[in-house]
Amino acid sequence: MSSQDLSITAKLINGGVAGLVGVTCVFPIDLAKTRLQNQHGKDVYRGMVDCLVKTARVEGFLGMYRGAAVNLTLVTPEKAIKLAANDFFRQLLMEDRTQRDLKMEMLAGCGAGMCQVVVTCPMEMLKIQLQDAGRLAAHPLDSAHSAGMPSASRRPSATLIAQELLRTEGLSGLYKGLGATLLRDIPFSILYFPLFANLNHLGVHEHTGKASFAHSFLSGCAAGSVAAAAVTPLDVLKTRIQTLKKGVGEETYSGVTDCARKLWTQEGPWAFMKGAGCRALVIAPLFGIAQGVYFVGIGEHVLKYLE
Repeated sequence: MSSQDLSITAKLINGGVAGLVGVTCVFPIDLAKTRLQNQHGKDVYRGMVDCLVKTARVEGFLGMYRGAAVNLTLVTPEKAIKLAANDFFRQLLMEDRTQRDLKMEMLAGCGAGMCQVVVTCPMEMLKIQLQDAGRLAAHPLDSAHSAGMPSASRRPSATLIAQELLRTEGLSGLYKGLGATLLRDIPFSILYFPLFANLNHLGVHEHTGKASFAHSFLSGCAAGSVAAAAVTPLDVLKTRIQTLKKGVGEETYSGVTDCARKLWTQEGPWAFMKGAGCRALVIAPLFGIAQGVYFVGIGEHVLKYLE
């Protein structure tokens, strides 16, 4: 980690800029991940490339960015909270930050995962509905499985979906799948942040007290891909639970346990790894960019310019 004590404002700017750049670069792959994870037996897409090709052909280039608006709107506070919270907990728990303390690093990561879910859950709840709309267009829909969604006659949008959920279910509607989100994000952060910190520490220069952009970027990519692959089964469960609109014959789930049981019995153990490759391809550059921007210190340069 950098020896500088970054201000909270700088941390928030760094996290926000990193999130915006990262999401813009990898969002189409994230869309493919969501659609692959939601396939129930009858595969519309054979893999990531097939999904992106069919999406571009049927829905146009912008179809690959379905749900990007809500992600770009909320990713700034989400990434800012995640990165700033981890740094805050590290400073709080580790008096001597020059020494590696795996237990404290994991605890700091746990704290970061718990904090970010306040934004992550509703953000992904809305994003998933928009991302999956193109897959559902290939199948007739069962209106009985479309509770909480706008009517088919209206073009789905994050605003319409949020309004309908708030009207019918209240604030809890936006936090459907909160338990599954926590089960995914806390283990991810516990794995990611300590792994990144230790990989990044290997490239810290004695004179500057921080690693180079390239080293931080590669460390973020490596740590992100490992953590992403490890929690993919939990991400599949979260995606299934948060998908409100179902095709004919597709299951609905009452919770994490019910979803896991039905997934295992109906689709087999490999169903838990659906979209694993896509998820690794999303998370690796996303966190590589995030950590690269964070450690370059864009926030500090912005604050200095504004002085």
